[in-house]
Amino acid sequence: MKKYTYKDLLDIMAKLRSPGGCPWDREQDHKSLKRYLIEEAYEVLEAIDEENPAKLCDELGDLLLQVVFHAQIARENGQFDMEDVVHGVSSKMINRHRHVFGEEEAETPEDVIRIWEEIKKEEKGQETQTKVLKGVPANLPALMRSYKVQEKAAQVGFDWDKAEDAFKKLEEEVQELKKACESKDQAEIEEEMGDLLFAAVNVARFYKVQPELALSATVNKFIKRFEYVENESAKQGKKLQDMTLEEMDALWDECKRKERGDASPGEA
Repeated sequence: MKKYTYKDLLDIMAKLRSPGGCPWDREQDHKSLKRYLIEEAYEVLEAIDEENPAKLCDELGDLLLQVVFHAQIARENGQFDMEDVVHGVSSKMINRHRHVFGEEEAETPEDVIRIWEEIKKEEKGQETQTKVLKGVPANLPALMRSYKVQEKAAQVGFDWDKAEDAFKKLEEEVQELKKACESKDQAEIEEEMGDLLFAAVNVARFYKVQPELALSATVNKFIKRFEYVENESAKQGKKLQDMTLEEMDALWDECKRKERGDASPGEA
């Protein structure tokens, strides 16, 4: 069986977009493809979490296809092509790794990050740190964007001294949210909820936890435990809507004990 190459992929996409190609592919543009780029990126993350090399290889191919798709559309519009994309990122990597390809010195990962950020500011003409903050893409997931904005503010010393300070701020925001909820002012509640989430991201950052990934893992854990509750209730001949919250909580706790490998009540 022939092993297809990078050039074959470019030719396939050009064919799909040609007058005699695929009607669906031909009608796409950069905006219509946005959702697929996001979906494919998250499927790559899922393959990494599952530690499945075969799936990761497949999903990386799907993600690469999206890059090739956008490059082909740009080529047809006379803007750029895939070769320009490859040239651009290669030039960027060489320029931003001056400690490898140039005269800069970097002994630690922290040195590398410092050099990288300095070069990015230089490339983008960001004379102020505010411009750096504004340069964080607005369409990133909010937790991810919060983390990056806080990181960049911290680069110039605008940060808590220690994690305990971030915890105090989190506790303060909890109290402010409670007061807002008591006032029943929806606008104030939304504002304080945002402040609370932003403060939680700050705590996560101090412990080098990516909040977007942490929350995603918690959602998956919730679904897994919910499935256990539903399955166990079905074994008892019950529907969830007919059970009390206390009964469901008991099954939930049972699931947690099994996850930890703890003995259930009454067992040795």
